[in-house]
Amino acid sequence: MHPALAGDLSRLPELLQSARDVAAHEAEALAERPVAVSGTAPPPEPLPEDGAGADVALARFAERWAPGFSGSAGPRYLGFVTAGATPASLAGDWLTSAFDQNLSGAGGSWAQELERQTVAWLRELFGLGEAHSGAFVTGATASNTVGLAIGREWLGERLGVDVSRAGAAALGPVDVLSGSPHSSVPKAMSVLGIGRDRLRKVPLLPGNREAVDVAALESALAGLDGRPAIVVANAGTVNTVDFDDLRAIAALKERYDFWLHVDAAFGGFAALAPEHAALVDGLDAADSVCVDLHKWLNVPYDAAVQFTRRRDLQVKVFHNASPYLGLPAGEPDFLHLTPENSRRLRALPAWFSLVAYGRAGHREIVERNVALARRLGAGVDALPGLRLLAPVRLNVVCFTLAEDPTQERVDALARAVAASGEAYVTPTVHGGVPGLRAAFSNWRTTEADTERVLRVLAAASG
Repeated sequence: MHPALAGDLSRLPELLQSARDVAAHEAEALAERPVAVSGTAPPPEPLPEDGAGADVALARFAERWAPGFSGSAGPRYLGFVTAGATPASLAGDWLTSAFDQNLSGAGGSWAQELERQTVAWLRELFGLGEAHSGAFVTGATASNTVGLAIGREWLGERLGVDVSRAGAAALGPVDVLSGSPHSSVPKAMSVLGIGRDRLRKVPLLPGNREAVDVAALESALAGLDGRPAIVVANAGTVNTVDFDDLRAIAALKERYDFWLHVDAAFGGFAALAPEHAALVDGLDAADSVCVDLHKWLNVPYDAAVQFTRRRDLQVKVFHNASPYLGLPAGEPDFLHLTPENSRRLRALPAWFSLVAYGRAGHREIVERNVALARRLGAGVDALPGLRLLAPVRLNVVCFTLAEDPTQERVDALARAVAASGEAYVTPTVHGGVPGLRAAFSNWRTTEADTERVLRVLAAASG
């Protein structure tokens, strides 16, 4: 054994304790860590030849790289929809690496059954029925890709084509209809051979909405003359967290032939809060569903889940035909359900957090984040230099400069907020107007954090 490996093995408990001390210090100081870090990263170094051991690696990381890591897991990082990691999910993530289970298949381990249990809990959490099966994937992009891949196979079933064998070209042109699709949808269409240009944008409801006009969607479906299609509905749009009328869209399946995929990456968590659960009414009627767990469930990157009613088609798409991997009979191993063969136990952090805090604990996070978003929205609305671009519907505040909101001036505002180290928001365009969006999803965020963000916005926009 290499001397550095042998030395680390002999000191493994001490090394883990040292790593624990660094992590505990960072976690304790996270609330006051600069939310965004500027400056230049250290220059590249040559590849070490012999290695210096884990203790030196830890010290070098703490000195050289850790100072440049942002506080994106903290309470005032409002960019994208980036949450943090609850204490329980962080513990689960550490144990995921310690046990290092390969979730390709059973492999003489109970780990696969833990993932199945966790998927079943999440299915219940989001109000889906037992007809939906699921699996863990890396994020919303992977989840949307899996859902659309199953939908593509369903199109083949309707048209008499085995897409998994003949390829996407055998389908001919595919129509994917959506009102405000996330950018991961055309990306998935590109990966799947459907083509980005086959995305057909359907008109939205009037009044500065991002929700699809269901009447316009019906008209578009009628114009297909019976040819099956894929409809991507949104349960929470990126800019304003608007929701399509899922129940009304699902009702169209009585007259038109389409696969209904619902992108509920973070909006699906509305199901946890009684005040907002009606927004996802009809989610259970979807043929496939995307939910991103490293958003509002507050588990570490990377973790998402996909659900579908057609596991048989999912197996057709993703099964791995090799004698040493086994055949996808009965309850298929997960390697037959997602693009990955090698899969880490992403379910364990979610299992830990659900056991530790239950439905009620995660509902409290959702409700608190929504209340804080409304508080920030009211504060932005009261600032003379800013204005809201849309109502605060759930957990995202979309706003811009009150006067002359050019892209250059809005970008400058975003840079000023980031440079303060107090907060971070991301740019967007809504209704043709450049703006910023502040997304609340972190379990740590409090009223005091919201007031600090408001003070930064007031100073930067004044």
